[in-house]
Amino acid sequence: MKIVIIGSGNVATHLAIALKEVGLHVAQVWSYHYTNAVQLAHLVNAQPIAKLDEVDPQAALCLIAVKDDAVAGIAEQLAGFKGLVAHTCGAVPMDVFAGKFSSYGVFYPLQTFSKSKTLNFADIPLCLEANSEASMQLLKQVAVKLSKRVLEVGSDKRKILHLAAVFACNFTNHLYALGEQLLEANGLEFDILRPLINETAAKVQHASPLAVQTGPAIRNDEQTLKAHQELLVQHPHLLAIYRTLSESIKKTKS
Repeated sequence: MKIVIIGSGNVATHLAIALKEVGLHVAQVWSYHYTNAVQLAHLVNAQPIAKLDEVDPQAALCLIAVKDDAVAGIAEQLAGFKGLVAHTCGAVPMDVFAGKFSSYGVFYPLQTFSKSKTLNFADIPLCLEANSEASMQLLKQVAVKLSKRVLEVGSDKRKILHLAAVFACNFTNHLYALGEQLLEANGLEFDILRPLINETAAKVQHASPLAVQTGPAIRNDEQTLKAHQELLVQHPHLLAIYRTLSESIKKTKS
């Protein structure tokens, strides 16, 4: 089975490497920047291509791993490809491919990716959707080689899943960044928070996040809440976030 990777970013890189590691054949890699295609293709012994019309017509699967807003444009340029086309996005509906291909779907890995961080792909949930049973079987044939957890998830539920992931991952990481800025502005290092972050993440592996919520808002420690807000008076952006999250915690008590 020849597989073509469209993209060279975080998701494309991890996916291409994982496919090679399980013995699947990544035949070609395309990127907006040809030098990036060359670099990724070199890692997986594939052919870098500079133009989308160079995609091998004999390839069985074309995986589009680009930013959400670019999927539709890529699909237009690939229209007529005879194999299965799938994107890796959480928030883009499958019907972005409707009318362009006879076989299409979604191959969404639910994880945060950075090129510099090695991941065990076997632990990453793969959420699949396809326009036909034959397309789904081909996606599953690839997915089960990569992951121990393969699920069929329709576009509507995948959007909710992606939204929940933004809250749980992207927003949480942003809060880490804000905490780091507060510390550094006051001569403290972010390292002091790492044990706390690790313990918080460990708790929710075995319990509902709501059940293990701690802090002044859940305890209604009004004096502490007031003191914190006074410290943020000169930082209205942070003060607004603090108030919003504190009120949200109060309203979602178990």
